[in-house]
Amino acid sequence: MTVVASNYARKENDLYQTEPWATEALLRVLPPLRAGHIVWEPAAGNHLIADVVREASVPVVTSDIAIYDRPHDFLFDFLSGAHDGPDATHIITNPPYGRQNRDAEKFAALALSRCRGWVALLLTAKFDFGKTRAHLFRDCPRFFGKIALVDRIQWFAGDGSGTEDHAWYIWAPTGEAHPHGRIFYEGNPAKPARQRKVRRRKLEAAV
Repeated sequence: MTVVASNYARKENDLYQTEPWATEALLRVLPPLRAGHIVWEPAAGNHLIADVVREASVPVVTSDIAIYDRPHDFLFDFLSGAHDGPDATHIITNPPYGRQNRDAEKFAALALSRCRGWVALLLTAKFDFGKTRAHLFRDCPRFFGKIALVDRIQWFAGDGSGTEDHAWYIWAPTGEAHPHGRIFYEGNPAKPARQRKVRRRKLEAAV
């Protein structure tokens, strides 16, 4: 998940906990979810994303490949060929990335095939730059937009401000008319305003 060396030793099925402000940033951009709809969080970890979505009065079903500190509604390997997931309307998650983001690419393709509603994945900020991913972005009629996070996520205690930029990638429901490929900028309101403006200018210059 990171491209800068750190003092943190990675392990199999490691837990990357998404700070609540990052999910709140997504909900500020994502159109309000309709009453009765259900979000599936298939890489739920310790439910930090699910908790924020529930606070917005949206039911969430959680699953993951392993149990950490909190039990899920069910255990499920999303990247497996079998699909016995819940009858959910939307998917919102921070998926595993894998080597060279290959797991993340597979995760995105499976999410779009398994979910006809909104799909939102938290990925690296340059994930859409890959030449082999045009089918997920440029050539995908469902691709709605990207939320560039102008503040870095702190994944672990003592991690400082994080080591890489991230973004939410959003795909719209199948068959719905919507703008294509919009870019939004959101950050952590707890960060100093001046610091956020500097990082936003850098991100805008890079796009």
